[in-house]
Amino acid sequence: MGHHHGHGQGHGQSHGHGHGHGHDGDMDWATMGAMLERYARIAAPLYGETTDWLKRWAPAPDVVVDVGSGPGALSFLLADAFPEARIVAADPEEPLLERARERAEREGLADRFDTVRAALPDDIDGVPAADLFWLCKSLHHVGDQGAALSALADRLAPGGAIALLEGGLGARYLPRDIGFGRPGLLARLEAADEEWFAGMRAGLDGAKDATEDWPVLLADAGLRHEATRTFLLDLPAPLSDDARAHVVTEFTRRREMHADRFAPDDLTAIDRLLDETDPQSLHHRPDLFLLTAQTVHVAVKGGGQG
Repeated sequence: MGHHHGHGQGHGQSHGHGHGHGHDGDMDWATMGAMLERYARIAAPLYGETTDWLKRWAPAPDVVVDVGSGPGALSFLLADAFPEARIVAADPEEPLLERARERAEREGLADRFDTVRAALPDDIDGVPAADLFWLCKSLHHVGDQGAALSALADRLAPGGAIALLEGGLGARYLPRDIGFGRPGLLARLEAADEEWFAGMRAGLDGAKDATEDWPVLLADAGLRHEATRTFLLDLPAPLSDDARAHVVTEFTRRREMHADRFAPDDLTAIDRLLDETDPQSLHHRPDLFLLTAQTVHVAVKGGGQG
């Protein structure tokens, strides 16, 4: 069960921004936690719209579980959206859960906030029954996605809902022609993302190929698909410092992950974009923006709504 390290993006975008680490021992969890929390702040308008919409199927949930929660960045947005609910952050990585618990203490939410160390699909014994399971960019880090959804459906209260955020559109940050290098750099970055993503999926334990028809996968888990909707995050130039820092981090990670996939001229262009001393870099460009779309699928367990 991944952590939604990919918070923002369409499926490959440096997926994981952490996800693809593959070397847990080398992972700097504090840095990753801070990065995920920053993205949740930046994307709060999108997630606020999403949770408002989810209230149609989960008007008054007693228990909401954030599956693949990472440091709980979105768990706290769910806590705001559902103030009467018990919120559970479930993730395989203890350092990220510890970060979530510390934040719950700081924000006075410890009495209704819990964490569970769990990995889908087999190791979910500690995940409680819930009225709403929220999965944000975490399912695609599970080898057998169908088995994971079935395991969660078994724990879903009658009338409860699973909200699955997968798909959407990769983020856009810059014009097609950035003034140097070959135009269309971002399209080539996305191609590298797709290649990386395919390799990541193939390397997962128990990996099974599945058509990414999320409503069908939810139906196969015994749930009734209710709705699909896409939410837009539109942060025009000039970006806030927080959003600019996020974009710099995105490009830095992709530079590290895909160095061997880029043509030499593209690598030169990316290095220039990351060079703090260059006025045309991401650090200084006035035309930097953030535009992305995230798609959410909701399915309900038989027994009526709510």
